[in-house]
Amino acid sequence: MENCRISIVVPAYNEENAIRHSLDRIIEMNYHNLYEVIYIDDGSTDATFKIISEYPVKCYQHYVNKGYGAALKTGIRKAKGEKIVILDSDGQHDPSYINQLISMLDSHDMVIGERSDDSFQVKRRQRGKRFIRFIGETLVEQKLPDYNSGFRGFDRKLIAEMLHIMPNGFSFSTTSTLAFLKEGYTIGTFPIKVEERIGRSSNVKFMKDGSKTILLLLRIIMLFNPLKIFFPSSILIFTLGISWGIIGYFTVGRFPNSATLISVMGMLVFFIGLLADQIAMLNRTKQSQ
Repeated sequence: MENCRISIVVPAYNEENAIRHSLDRIIEMNYHNLYEVIYIDDGSTDATFKIISEYPVKCYQHYVNKGYGAALKTGIRKAKGEKIVILDSDGQHDPSYINQLISMLDSHDMVIGERSDDSFQVKRRQRGKRFIRFIGETLVEQKLPDYNSGFRGFDRKLIAEMLHIMPNGFSFSTTSTLAFLKEGYTIGTFPIKVEERIGRSSNVKFMKDGSKTILLLLRIIMLFNPLKIFFPSSILIFTLGISWGIIGYFTVGRFPNSATLISVMGMLVFFIGLLADQIAMLNRTKQSQ
């Protein structure tokens, strides 16, 4: 009998070579009878949707490719469970970890499967991930868990309230991690071993998508803590203006007009930051209602 407390959501795009692996494991472990299992075919141009349809799981289809995040949004909106578990369809995530994740969801708002040191990783992306982690930890002022792990679970009500700020692209995982951290929710982690993906290579490219992630980190901070950006910027600009003014005073005997403009700009940036912070607070208050 289906357990309406738990919904498992799996996005898929052109995974005809890998999709049977995760489906067979889910059926083998009887998850399709224990929980609600939802696959989202994100506009695949191969036989992915046809293969999913052969199995006793729910399947929804996008007729065009909308992105990893958009597929997860569809699955979460369709899900009936109180808790949501998401994992990739490319064979990297072992479904046997699902029960451990579900048990931790009773005491955590979000649970992330952190990739162990012996997990498969694309080496050329590791420097980029470390750089993005450094930026994220600086902005949120705390250590990040495995922020972009695709194997995770959360309370459906909490994630549903945040779907409007979640991106349609690959950065859904990063955004949800930072959003839960900034809102003060409890995040639990446990180690998992990730295997090399089956079939096609990943669509994620560091030069293209890495820069998007950095912009995404800044966007999240603007949504949850704008002063983290505006306050240091205002101090820097104001200090620059005053310093330039002092140099001008001792050099030409007067405070330069340009120094005055820079100093005033620094103060304006600070007040704009205060306004942005109030708008962000009102947005969160309205969202929680």
